[in-house]
Amino acid sequence: MLITVPLNFQLKEPLPLDCGRVLKQVNIRYEIVGTLTPEADNAVLITHALSGNAHVCGRYTPEDPKPGWWDEMVGPGKAIDTNRYFVICSNVIGSCAGSTGPRSIDPDTGNPYNLTFPVITIRDMVRAQKQLVEHLGIKRLLAVVGGSMGGMQALEWAINYPDMVDGVIPIATTSQLSPQSIAFDWVGREAIKNDPRWNEGNYSPDRVPEGGLATARMLAHITYLSDESMSRKFGRELQDADSYSFDFQRDFAVESYLEHQGRRFVELFDANSYFYITRAMDYFDMANRSGGDLAKTFSKAKAAFLVISFSSDWLFPTAESRKIVHALLKNRLNVSFCEIKSGYGHDAFLLEVDALGRMVRDFLRNCQEARRG
Repeated sequence: MLITVPLNFQLKEPLPLDCGRVLKQVNIRYEIVGTLTPEADNAVLITHALSGNAHVCGRYTPEDPKPGWWDEMVGPGKAIDTNRYFVICSNVIGSCAGSTGPRSIDPDTGNPYNLTFPVITIRDMVRAQKQLVEHLGIKRLLAVVGGSMGGMQALEWAINYPDMVDGVIPIATTSQLSPQSIAFDWVGREAIKNDPRWNEGNYSPDRVPEGGLATARMLAHITYLSDESMSRKFGRELQDADSYSFDFQRDFAVESYLEHQGRRFVELFDANSYFYITRAMDYFDMANRSGGDLAKTFSKAKAAFLVISFSSDWLFPTAESRKIVHALLKNRLNVSFCEIKSGYGHDAFLLEVDALGRMVRDFLRNCQEARRG
């Protein structure tokens, strides 16, 4: 059994942010698995999605019932083989899973930041990761791998630190958050704002806006699924009865499922962090940095790319991945692309382990062979 240990790294200097502010005394929660070679040439950084954390694989104790969020992909002998690669996964700033975020203590006031925390971007998250990677003694990553928001971070690595990355694997992601996705994020945040416990973000730990946060999660979770997967899993099945109740309590199995997802999310996540991370995704627009020319933005990149999408993903559809691929090809970069046929929707990047794993395994092996000649 693979046992992992959460670690902490405090940045030595304040972190400059895109909003013009600096973040002081920044802590990064991270986990490492595997052994770094003496040449430090086998490091793979895995970047997580919105609600993810640094616990990518393994368990904290032998009795721990829940493994890391990508345990089927990462570990000894798996697609991202920790017998072969030194794997790093860090929790993004703005989160509530160990890295500095809105529920952290502001060193200037001694109180939680709450909504005085500075607004952050995906690029800010990567700036912090870079300092962690350098702290670990790594000058060049073999690859950066991430799905969804993790894929956004992987793309940021490619253009902001092109000399530090050999390979990039953006999965089920986009180069620019769509108006529809921004709209979903807005409605989710409004649900939290309208919770009577919200208190402008100054809620106490024992009176969190759980109703609003649960509703935000239920809304978002629908976007992670597909009509096919919901029909296959739930259909129009009733949850606890043989006929309709003719009231407005939950009747259908899918309603009960979403309610469960909302309750579970409240136990794991923080409402203020939801605000900051979704806003960071809203602001993600790589083409805008070059006057709308995505290819020009990617002109800085030097890495090889494996871009992967899923056929039923309507949150970040294949067309978004193709935009990335076309921009990379215009720069004559080494690019492989695959759309995996799947009925799971956006969540396929967590579920289609066999098909995804084969491609990731081969790409990493090719990157390692190219590095070592």
